[in-house]
Amino acid sequence: MSTFSFPEESNSLVKKYLSQKICKTLEQKKTDSGFTLAKAVNSGLKNPDSKIGIYAGDEQSYKTFSLIFDPVISQYHGEKDLNHKSDINELKLSAIDPEKKYIQSTRIRVARNLKGFNFTCNMDLSQRHDLEIKIIRALNCLQKTFKGNYFSFEHDDKKELKQLENENILFHKGDRFQDAAGINSDFPKCRGVYHSFDKKLMVWVNEEDHLRIISLEKTSEFSSVYSRLCRAVSELNKNLDFAWNKAYGHLSCCPTNIGTSMRASVHVQLEKLERKKELLFKLIKDYNLQIRGTKGEKTKIENAVFDVSNRQRLGISESGIIKNLHAGLMAIIKAEKAL
Repeated sequence: MSTFSFPEESNSLVKKYLSQKICKTLEQKKTDSGFTLAKAVNSGLKNPDSKIGIYAGDEQSYKTFSLIFDPVISQYHGEKDLNHKSDINELKLSAIDPEKKYIQSTRIRVARNLKGFNFTCNMDLSQRHDLEIKIIRALNCLQKTFKGNYFSFEHDDKKELKQLENENILFHKGDRFQDAAGINSDFPKCRGVYHSFDKKLMVWVNEEDHLRIISLEKTSEFSSVYSRLCRAVSELNKNLDFAWNKAYGHLSCCPTNIGTSMRASVHVQLEKLERKKELLFKLIKDYNLQIRGTKGEKTKIENAVFDVSNRQRLGISESGIIKNLHAGLMAIIKAEKAL
């Protein structure tokens, strides 16, 4: 047990690996921004049902507190030899659902944080403001099909924001886990969403990470959605310097989201496999995928519509994730047709 008093019923990874020896080694350390071990584990202390229970306050956190971050990361991601390879390049993939019978939408996003800025759980209002201004300037440099508008949660017309909320474009204040970590401080100030005119690119600003870059279509056109994301990330990288580490890949506030920081998902209707869930779950396991509810994490499956996405983020490249998800969905739809 560590010198921190975790709830008895807690089974979080940080509780599991934060021994008294590691705690004594780390509890007096600080990053250059003043982030401490106590701040890093506060969410796990406050929430007994935390699965992870630790957040990074800046890039340096992963090095300063590596004695606790490394075992948590290795356990969660199943990777012991940390040496991340990135490969975010356009791909040409065969059509998954040419009949347009199964896949309702495709959505691929990556998280990015900027070098030189604290992460969202360790920012004051002045830092959030400076970060927002810097990101808006970069977004305003986007050209052609990426051009769009930035909507500030704080300053824009409430009716317009409500319409965006109805279209599932806005993000909401973080949950109690993020709240305890400090991510929600000063909400909704210095938060906003960039939305392209063609409605196929979104960028969330100052959500859990500095940016969530999202490419989406109400189609099964995997190649199109992924290519758009690749190009958008490349364009933004011309004006923004993203936090990156050779071992961990792209750095995120939450250690579950490092590596590619990518979640590629589809909404797919599987009326027959819903009645044969053991077969569906076997395919999900075989291709290292995961299932969420129709409206996201911790929601129910409605009208046999499943949210299927990649499970792995670290130890695999971006292109590897897309190829694997593509193959898994081909197998799932083939099984659905065969029933």
